Amino acid sequence: MKLKTLISLSFFSVFAFAQAQNNTSYWQQHVDYKMNVDMNVEDYNYTGKQELVYTNNSPDTLDQVFYHLYFNAFQPGSEMDMRSLTIKDPDRRVVDRISKLEPDEIGFLKVNTLFQDGTALTYNVAGTVLEVSLAKPIAPGESTTFKMDFNGQVPVQIRRSGRNNAEGVALSMTQWYPKLAEYDFEGWHADPYIAREFHGVWGDFDVKITIDSDYTIGGTGYLQNPEIGHGYGEPGQKAVKPTKGKYTWHFVAPNVHDFTWAADPDYIHDKLTAEDGTVLHFFYKDNKEIVENWKKMQPKTAELLAYYNEHVGQYLYDQYSVIQGGDGGMEYAMCTLITGERSFGSLVGVTAHEFAHTWFQFLMATNEQKHEWMDEGFTSYISDEAMNTVMEQNKPNPQAGNYNSYFRLATSGFEQPQTTYADRYALNAAYGASAYSKGAVFLAQLGYVIGKENLDETLKQYFDKWHFKHPTPNDFKRVAEKVSGMQLDWYLIDWTQTTNTIDYAIKNVEEVDGKTQVTLERKGLMPMPIDFYVNTTDDTNEAYYIPLRMMRAEKANPFPEMTRTQLEDWTWANPTYTFTIDKPLAEIKAMTIDAQQLMADIDRTNNSWSKETE
Repeated sequence: MKLKTLISLSFFSVFAFAQAQNNTSYWQQHVDYKMNVDMNVEDYNYTGKQELVYTNNSPDTLDQVFYHLYFNAFQPGSEMDMRSLTIKDPDRRVVDRISKLEPDEIGFLKVNTLFQDGTALTYNVAGTVLEVSLAKPIAPGESTTFKMDFNGQVPVQIRRSGRNNAEGVALSMTQWYPKLAEYDFEGWHADPYIAREFHGVWGDFDVKITIDSDYTIGGTGYLQNPEIGHGYGEPGQKAVKPTKGKYTWHFVAPNVHDFTWAADPDYIHDKLTAEDGTVLHFFYKDNKEIVENWKKMQPKTAELLAYYNEHVGQYLYDQYSVIQGGDGGMEYAMCTLITGERSFGSLVGVTAHEFAHTWFQFLMATNEQKHEWMDEGFTSYISDEAMNTVMEQNKPNPQAGNYNSYFRLATSGFEQPQTTYADRYALNAAYGASAYSKGAVFLAQLGYVIGKENLDETLKQYFDKWHFKHPTPNDFKRVAEKVSGMQLDWYLIDWTQTTNTIDYAIKNVEEVDGKTQVTLERKGLMPMPIDFYVNTTDDTNEAYYIPLRMMRAEKANPFPEMTRTQLEDWTWANPTYTFTIDKPLAEIKAMTIDAQQLMADIDRTNNSWSKETE
C-alpha cells in the first residue's frame, strides 16, 4: 500500500524528524499550524488566529525567529514595487501597478499579538519579514508554541495572490498567512518577497476558513466537513448552499510546507479518481466558453499523474486539485492555481508543468531562491517529456525548445551563473531562461554524459532518497555519480557556477598513409566527452567515443546495434585531439560530433564534415 493516508504521512513525519535528531549530518525543522480565519468578501479583509508548534531539530540554540508577511509586498514603495519599477524588463503583470494601488486595494498582513509559551514577544515588521526576539531560546530538540492574532487584506490580483483576477475568480489565497521562515544548515532564510519563489518548513496544517455560504473552496488539504455545502464534490455542479450566512470549511494537510486555497461563488467542482487511487479535483468557473476544455483536460491530468509516478516517483498524497485562479500558473501544496481561459493544448500544458512541480518542489523542495533551476529546470524537463507522450506530440527531442532558449541566453551577453540569487538577476528574461531552459538542459545533457538509462534511474533514486528533505545541487550530483559510476563535479561546477560554454569543432580532416586523420578542437571553456559518428560511402554508420578523463569512467554505447570504437581520454587542458579512422578518406561520406544534438554546443555549424562541402 502506498504511503498516502493522513495517518501514515503523520507517522512518516514523526519518524523522519526523530531520525534527523539522531543523525548529526542531516536534520530539518518541523512546524505544526492550527489556524482559524474569517473572511469578509465585501471588503476582502480577514482576521486570523494562529497556533504554531515549532520543533528545533537543529544542533543550534535559537534566540530569534522570522515570519514571512508576503501580502505586504503589494503596497506602494515595497521592495517588489521598487524592483518592478527599476528593472529593465518588468513582469507585464506587475509593471507599475503596485505603485498605483489605493488603500482599499493594497495587501497587508498585520500581527496584532504574538506569544511564546504564554509570554508576549517583541517584534519588528521589516517589509515582508517579521523579526521576532524570543522570550526563551529554543534549545536543540526542544519545541515551543507561538500564538498569534493577525489580520490581513487581500490585494487586487497582481502577482499570484489576490482578489478578482482577470478571469473573475474572487479569491486566490496564496502566501496569505504569517509563515515561519526556514532555518537549515545554512542558517535562516528570511528572504524579502520580490516576486520570485518560496521556501518553507514541513509540518502538519489544520485550517478552518469561515466564509460566505455561497462560496466554494478548493486548495491544500483534505476537507473534514464536506457536508457544509450541499453539492460539494458532485461532478459538474456548482455547490448549492441551502441557507444564507457563513460556513466554516475545515481542512487538514499532513507534511506540507505551505497551505493555499481559492474561493469563488461560481466554481464548478469535478472529481476523477486516477488509476493509483489519487482523487483529482477540478475547480473552474461556470463559463460555457471554457467548460469543454476543462472536461477534456481531466483524463489528461490522470495520464500526467501516471507518467510522473512512473518516471519520477509515487505521488504521496490522497488528492490533488487543479484550480482556476491566480495570474498564470503556480504550484502549491497538493494543488495548483492556473488561469483557465486557454486553448485545450495550453490548458494541458500549464497543468503538466505545475503538476510536475509537485515532485520537485512540494515533495523535495529545494531552496528556490538559491537553486531555482533545480525546481524550474527539472520540472520543465519532465513536463516536456510527459507532454510528448500524453499529447502524442512525437517530437524526436522534446527538449529542443529548451536548448534553443539556452543558446539565445548563452550568446546574449546577459547570462549570469545559475548560482545567482534568484532576486539578483539583472533581467527577468535572463532569470527565466536560466532557471527553466538551462535547468532543463542540465538534465537532458546529463543524459548525453552518463547515458539516458542512467539519467532515468538517477531521477528515480533522487526522488526516493530526497523527498521531504530539501536537497541541494550536490545531493543530486552524488546520486547521479552513484548511479553512473562517473565523477561529475566538473559538470555541476561548469554548468551551474560559471557561464562557460561548450563549443567543439571538427578542425581538420585529411588522409595520412591511406587512413583518415581527424583533428577536433575544444573552442569553449566547458569540457565534454565526445560522441563522434561516421557515415561511410556504403551507408554504414560507425561511432567513436572519446571519454573525458576527469569523468574517470565511460558511458555505455547509446546505440548497441552500431559498432563503437572507444578512444583514449581527452584531457581538458589540451585544446585539440587527433585520432585516426582506419579507412581512406574516399570511403567516408560524412562525420558529425553529437549527431543526436544533446550536447549544448553553442555553434553547431562546425560540428559536421561532409564530402559534398569539402
